Amino acid sequence: MTQQHSRPRPGIAAAIVVHEGRVLMVRRRVSEGQLSWQFPAGEVEPGESREDAAVRETQEETGLTVSAVKLLGDRIHPKTGRLMSYTACDVVSGTAYVADTEELAELAWVAHGEIVQYVPYGLFEPVQVHLDTALL
Repeated sequence: MTQQHSRPRPGIAAAIVVHEGRVLMVRRRVSEGQLSWQFPAGEVEPGESREDAAVRETQEETGLTVSAVKLLGDRIHPKTGRLMSYTACDVVSGTAYVADTEELAELAWVAHGEIVQYVPYGLFEPVQVHLDTALL
């Protein structure tokens, strides 16, 4: 076994970006099982905080500049087995678009009542609680 395989995979940082009563969701070109629509997210780089990774990934994927407001929580994702962290973010500047065309197929600003159409298997409870407050 090589050294690379013995190290745990980096965690994934997701940004929960709420703006004007909607939450930003992206659809990956390659879905991870049932996961097609999700929040902007990517691997945490060495030395990077989970919040900083969420901000960076949002910029890289959607062109939006956001600021981290609050870490909502961590979990092992039930579908992927990856360590996930979720950070609530506010829009600082820019307009969302598919900036990373290799990774993303499209994006959408989703209203509270539409979330279940994008994520039919439910959200991580702290994320759902945050969106219940932020979007209503």
